[in-house]
Amino acid sequence: MCRKNRKGAAAVEFALIAPVFFLLIFGMIEFGRMIMVQQIVTNASREGARMAILDGATTSGHDGVNTRVTEYLQEAGIQGASVTVNPDPPESAGWGEPVTVTVGIPFSQVTWLPTPMFVGRDMQLSSSTTMRRETVQ
Repeated sequence: MCRKNRKGAAAVEFALIAPVFFLLIFGMIEFGRMIMVQQIVTNASREGARMAILDGATTSGHDGVNTRVTEYLQEAGIQGASVTVNPDPPESAGWGEPVTVTVGIPFSQVTWLPTPMFVGRDMQLSSSTTMRRETVQ
């Protein structure tokens, strides 16, 4: 007799739990994507800084560094990042002087969800790498 009264209980329980379950799944996806893109941005800034400090590697100054960073990001499927090089052009830094490359992109441009639900809309993923210039004295 009790089994008759339990018809549809699984559907009701699923309806109660499903929103929480999907919220957790989408949250894990979004945070995972954010961490992955942050790592890619960090590596792109390293690539740009490494190119900026080498003697003769940047024949076109800031544009060469910007091109290298953009190519690195495009290989990972990321577009629209801003690249800042200080000093600009990097060749103006003398031997042993620091050259900083900063790469940034809004998370709203790289999220897989239609709108960022768990991370703020204005969150900026950025990384800055400073290396010393390796010029010949």
